[in-house]
Amino acid sequence: MVRTLRIKGLLLVLVLSGLLVAACAPPGSNTGGGGDAGGGGGEQAEQVVEKNKSGGGQGPVCDVKPPDISGLGQAVVGFSQSEEETNPFRIAETQSIRDEAKNVGVEKLIVTNAASQINKQNSDIQDMLAQGAEILIVAPLNADGLEPAFQAAADENVPVFLIDREVTAKPCENYITFMGSNFVRQGKQAADLLAEATNEKAQVAILEGTPGASVSADRQSGFVDQLKAEYPDMKVAASQTANFVRTEGQTVMEQLLQSNPDINAVYAHNDEMALGAIQAIRDAGKTPGKDIKVVSIDGTKGAVQALAQGQMNGVVESNPRFGPLAFQTIEEFLSGEPIPQNIIIQDRIYTPQNAEENLGAAY
Repeated sequence: MVRTLRIKGLLLVLVLSGLLVAACAPPGSNTGGGGDAGGGGGEQAEQVVEKNKSGGGQGPVCDVKPPDISGLGQAVVGFSQSEEETNPFRIAETQSIRDEAKNVGVEKLIVTNAASQINKQNSDIQDMLAQGAEILIVAPLNADGLEPAFQAAADENVPVFLIDREVTAKPCENYITFMGSNFVRQGKQAADLLAEATNEKAQVAILEGTPGASVSADRQSGFVDQLKAEYPDMKVAASQTANFVRTEGQTVMEQLLQSNPDINAVYAHNDEMALGAIQAIRDAGKTPGKDIKVVSIDGTKGAVQALAQGQMNGVVESNPRFGPLAFQTIEEFLSGEPIPQNIIIQDRIYTPQNAEENLGAAY
């Protein structure tokens, strides 16, 4: 009962904090909107953001002189996607960038895909610069490894805006701002959801995302630290990477169930791996969502539908619709406004109680 109140309280805090941010946001800040939450890749679900502006003890800003571009209507923008678009998150993310570029009248948008290869992402970015890109939006593959691309952009005085994954480079020098979710918080929220589903007693299998990616490290640490701090009877029985891929999630889960038959809970760093794990659980003769509880992060339609059907026990959203937020931030930068070094989106939480009614918000 205590943890039931914890989860409900968390939802209430998120709703109230979202309202407060929206009410107190300074002129020009992005507090959501932009279309039907249930729409496709280019339409943006509610995006309440935390802009870490200077003053009052809040975070620093980048007060960097923008390049001599009068506006997006005269700009060539390059977008570097990190992974092949077989994942619903990547599909929605790229489409959101394409749609919003068209919506705001970008003169030319160049889109590349690194296919999960850091060397290719470096060369992609350098190629876009050679094609005349004046602004770069980058979804980094890993936290490290893009130094050549950042240096090439700096040499051309081309500003870089990061979305969805952080890097270890320096804000204001190598890039202007990071826009995305608080991945540590997502991991903590997933731990609370799994604790609610298991009555705080579980042998947990963790399916990890891509090694070296900030999102993987943060979702892992947030989850594990929350278990240690709040749920002493929830133990991590096994933790192994499945690279954010559904087929790998299924294969890894099959192996983990064979080597750890006492597993009764799964935490997946993304929905695709969770959906793979669900199939492995079925193949093992067990019922996902009942015999083995499943919680993941992303908010794809497949996962939220599985949650509504009782095959999962919780999903923490990670919103991929960055187009409106990214281009608004770029416009602010070009107009001379100081830009927060971090712009953090507040993500919704899907539960067995609200999944059906909120299915339209999934992507």
